[in-house]
Order: sequence, then structure tokens, then C-alpha cells
Amino acid sequence: MTEVIMPKMGDGMEEGTLLEWLKKDGETVKSGEVIGSIQTDKATLELEAPGSGTLTGLLVAAGETVPVGRPIAAILRAGETLPAGWGGASAAPADAPAEAPVEAAAEVAAPAAEPEVAMVESRVKASPLAKKIAAEKGLDLSTVAGTGPGGRIVEKDVVGVAAPVAVPVAAPVVVTKAPEPVLAPSGEDRVINLPRLRQITAKRTTESKQQVPHFYVTVEVDVEKILQLRAMFEAEESGKVSVNDFVIKACALALCDMPEVNAVFQGDKVTIHGGVHVGMAVAIADGLTVPVIKNADQLSLRAIGAKSKDLAKKARENKLSLDEIQGSTFSISNMGMLDVDNFLAIINQPNSAIIAIASARKKVVVGENDELEIRTRMNISGSFDHRALDGAVGAKFINVVKAYLENPTRLLS
Repeated sequence: MTEVIMPKMGDGMEEGTLLEWLKKDGETVKSGEVIGSIQTDKATLELEAPGSGTLTGLLVAAGETVPVGRPIAAILRAGETLPAGWGGASAAPADAPAEAPVEAAAEVAAPAAEPEVAMVESRVKASPLAKKIAAEKGLDLSTVAGTGPGGRIVEKDVVGVAAPVAVPVAAPVVVTKAPEPVLAPSGEDRVINLPRLRQITAKRTTESKQQVPHFYVTVEVDVEKILQLRAMFEAEESGKVSVNDFVIKACALALCDMPEVNAVFQGDKVTIHGGVHVGMAVAIADGLTVPVIKNADQLSLRAIGAKSKDLAKKARENKLSLDEIQGSTFSISNMGMLDVDNFLAIINQPNSAIIAIASARKKVVVGENDELEIRTRMNISGSFDHRALDGAVGAKFINVVKAYLENPTRLLS
């Protein structure tokens, strides 16, 4: 017998959430075959079979969170049977509905006619991405034919399907009575069960603010030259670059100039990383994830642009690999597209610093000869770990980043 356990997908992982089983109890599986999907503290990953045989003894239902290393199922070879008492009282029925706790709570709180809909929907086998697309389109998955393994609904099955008018979508919201369509707040409280990633985001940001003594430094950057250079890139067919790509490259080179910022505080010592690996915060529906551009200092602007677009796309589709979400030595959070003047980011532990990018705006400024000019400026703010860095170091670093951004041709080498 081979046990299927909740895998440890990274040094900081202590538990994982089973999102769904892709294979049923009694089905034959091969070693390395994807049999389910799990949610870690950073991304959604595939669960592979550790051996070949018959999958059985499913101990965990979809939506359950268990510690790493805990058995969640077994794979039996020909002639083998489950040992007596294996799994104990924690064993979940093999035909248990694959529904998350938020869906179960909604079913309990809904009126008599609604549980039947929720129970039907819980038996629909669909990938996380297909479910997300269906929810956004208001599409009833029970009306969609799946082309994936075992009739599972996958992305391509829902992308081109038009949602029927007036088909309700069950929302993961606990209410005290059936919701009524209103254009203004109803005056009634609603309890919303948080998705697993949102819970993890809340936990990690709370820990960072409580454990790390942050200090902040803000500077205003003139981005006229960046905009001119970006326009030149866009005129070519070899690939576009964004302002964020310039920021990633500028931060990477600044970290090479000031390696003491590319560090991690470890109690009685500070470790300065040998590689420059820049994490970029990506907001997705259920929370926040930080894919990593490895060795960003060694990449060209175009290479950074291509990599950042690819990682952001994978993040929104829950397709990031474990390697793509680990190992950041510094992070960037960009809300420039959201029309903000300034904001302060929370440090992404165990990094010692993070840069927050605000919106670029046209401003009237005083030029070198005291004449008035209209220039495009944006605020960038650095958040630093005061245990590892002093204020003067943070101030110098943010100005090194500013110098690179205001002279962007230096980023082309």
C-alpha cells in the first residue's frame, strides 16, 4: 500500500487545503498522474499520485485543510487491502460531496428550495479555473458538458459558452433569509466565509505587521523619460514593456548596488542573498499571491516584460508552479493602475523591503531654470525592516531606485 499524504510544498508550508479530487475512489491511477489539486499558502498546485494502483480510502473531502504529512488517501496494488482501522474516525465517505465549507454553510442558511440546487452543483466536477470563469459569466455548470478526464469541466468547456439569462449563481454567502435584489444596502448584516487564500493573506500580513518594525520612505519620480522610451519599444514588434517592468529592473540593479537591502533578518544575524529574485504582488479573486522573477538583474527589459506578463497570467489562472512562487529576496507592489496618489505596502516576509508604486500623474513643476513645466510624476514608497536596515540605508536605496528610473537608458544594458 502507498499512502497519499498532504505534501510539503515549501519550507514555510504547515498545512494545505484539498480543493478537489480528480480521481474517484476505486479508480486506477498511475505514478505521477494528477489525482487532485491543493491550495498552499501561496498557490494552487497539482497533487500527483505517489504510486500506481487503485485509489481508495479517501480521508479528506474537498475544502478540508489538513497538516502536511497527514495521510489523505491510499493507493493499493493488486491483491492489497486497507489495513484494519486505517484512517480512523477521520475517514470521509468515498462518495462525500466535494463541497467547500462556504458552500455547506450557504446550504444550511438558505431557504427550503435552495439546498437542492446547492447539492446538484456540488456534484459537478470542474477545474478551479472553469468554476471561476463560470461564476464570472453567471453560468450554471450543471448545463455544461465536460471534456476533461471523467467528464470533468475544464477551461475550454466554459470559455465559449453563453450564460442563459436569469440563471442564478449560488454565491458563497451566509444569509439569514433569501436575498432580494436591491440597488442599495438592505440594512441586514451578511456573513461571508473567506476563501482559503484570503485567510492565508490575512494571517501573513498580520504576522508581518506585528513581527516586523516597518519604516517608510517616499520619493517622487519623474517618469517622462520612461514614457518616451516605452513608446519607442511599442513602435517595435519585438515586444512591449510596462512602467512596472522598468521598476523591476531598476530595483534589481539598485539591489546589486546596495546588497545589504537584498537580505533577510534571522535573529542574531542577517543573511545577504547572492541572487536578486524580485517578487511582484498579483491580486487575484481570492487574495494575493507573489510570483517571483528569478535573477532579475541579469534579464533585459524585454525579458522582464515577457516574464512578468506570463507570471501574472498564470497567477490569475491558478497555474503557478512551486518554483515560481518561492525564493523572493525583495518585492514590488504596484497599484498605479488603480488611481492612487500614494500607499505603503506590507513587507513580504522574509524579505527586508518592498516598494509600493502609485499612479503616474501630470503635474505642474518648477524646472531647473525656475520655469514652470508640466511633467509626469509618480510616488514610490519603500517599506523596510528596521531590524535589518537603518533609516539612512532605506532613504539611500529608494533614491538609487529613483535615479535609475529618471535615467532609464541605464536599464537597457
